[in-house]
Amino acid sequence: MLPSHTLQQAIDKTVREEWGRILAALVKTLGDIQLAEDCLQDAILSAMQHWQKNGLPASPAAWLITTARRKAIDRLRRDKNFTSKQADISYLIDLEHQAEDAFQTEIIPDKRLEMIFTCCHPALEEKTRVALTLRTLGGLTTDEIAAAFLDRPDAMAQRLVRAKKKIALAGIPYQVPDQLVLPERLSSVLGVIYLIFNAGYSSGAGETTIRSDLTEEAIRLARIIRELLPDEPEVGGLLALMLLHDSRRIARSNTAGGLVPLELQNRNRWDTSKIEEGAMLLEDILPRHRVGPYQLQAAISALHAQSPSWDATDWPQIEALYQMLYEMQPSPVVYINLAVAVSYASSTKAALEMLDAVALDGQLDQYQPFFAAKADVLSRAGDRLAAKACFQTAIELSNNTFEKEFLQDKLIRLETRD
Repeated sequence: MLPSHTLQQAIDKTVREEWGRILAALVKTLGDIQLAEDCLQDAILSAMQHWQKNGLPASPAAWLITTARRKAIDRLRRDKNFTSKQADISYLIDLEHQAEDAFQTEIIPDKRLEMIFTCCHPALEEKTRVALTLRTLGGLTTDEIAAAFLDRPDAMAQRLVRAKKKIALAGIPYQVPDQLVLPERLSSVLGVIYLIFNAGYSSGAGETTIRSDLTEEAIRLARIIRELLPDEPEVGGLLALMLLHDSRRIARSNTAGGLVPLELQNRNRWDTSKIEEGAMLLEDILPRHRVGPYQLQAAISALHAQSPSWDATDWPQIEALYQMLYEMQPSPVVYINLAVAVSYASSTKAALEMLDAVALDGQLDQYQPFFAAKADVLSRAGDRLAAKACFQTAIELSNNTFEKEFLQDKLIRLETRD
């Protein structure tokens, strides 16, 4: 029998890896996310007791889903309104057979794709989609999700409860959308996963620079979607983008936790396995000629990742890719990145004209990355006074300690430059 500590690790590992698959299968059977989650939690508590006495079963995941289904049967039998209906009794008998089948075959049907489309339905607001996906597919606790959003756990718990009720009351279907609406709905799913990834890299307030638990969870979710939808190029594009970006994670900070800009990073510290995997994904999907925004961003990241040095970066090609991306997604954020690429590929003067143009309507007055980017371009263009003013604005708009220190260091170096 496993020691208690090792047993707890085995339980935690099973729950972490199989939560989404088990919960999705239960929801498909029960048609109720909250009931399915309650029954799975009951099953996990039972596992802690039974496995401590009898050791791990041959298939812990099958044991959990079988037990969870039996917990559901017990709950439904206690519901007088349920058992009073003949049709529902037939359903209960069928549920018992499913529980027995799962126990005998140890096969758990993979219904995670249906689950994530339900969690990312456009009827739910963006923050709720992210939270619900982290809970149902990722298996994160309410406390962990609350911490990711800098929310109180009780507020996040209420948000999740409201989301589950809305899914039930609105009759949001638990299914993969048909081909007519699949591209739009898939875009929502991928957007949620990318939001989770970016939340790990820009935690906002406080002292944290990178939340690796969130970035790794986003990559894990993307792998699941890639496995379930292998013929969708944008799924591979998003996975490649996150792998390539995350390959530089360790090199992005120094021993004190401060930010290290791309041009100063030790490229020997980059994760070559992630770079190779991301590049291979692009080699597989780009020839399909169904290029989307994630694939273009991944291609840009690949040029950075595969460049032997900062000076050898292929800025003209990066500029061309950003131009394609802007034509596909004409947003101010993409235009800022295009301007930065122009500043390195050809002209800081042209880049500054672009930055001035994009800021005319005032929408970027509180957007910190705009002022940081403009300060850098102004600095390289030789306009130290204007660069200092932009750096100071960027520092004032930042609420992350390490980011502030990074910008202040650039400002000091600019002020002391001969």
